[in-house]
Amino acid sequence: MSHLSVLRFSYPDERRARVVERSVRVEVGEIDDERSRASVAREGDTVEVRVEASDLVALRAGVNSWTRMVAVAERVSGLGAAADPRAGE
Repeated sequence: MSHLSVLRFSYPDERRARVVERSVRVEVGEIDDERSRASVAREGDTVEVRVEASDLVALRAGVNSWTRMVAVAERVSGLGAAADPRAGE
């Protein structure tokens, strides 16, 4: 893979970062193909998504897909935290 984009998402606390990371990590390997792949990691209150691709079109598509998945996880975790402050522990 010749192109790489690293996306970092910081959260107010480690608990929320953990919920987002666990939510999107399940997709690793599920949407990969011969042109792109991704990995997800968390360190403290920051989630890192690395998207690698063989061409710029695949990189853009991968970045868009992973950004949307993180956004959905953020919205859902926000709803869960409002309903149950212990969610994600």
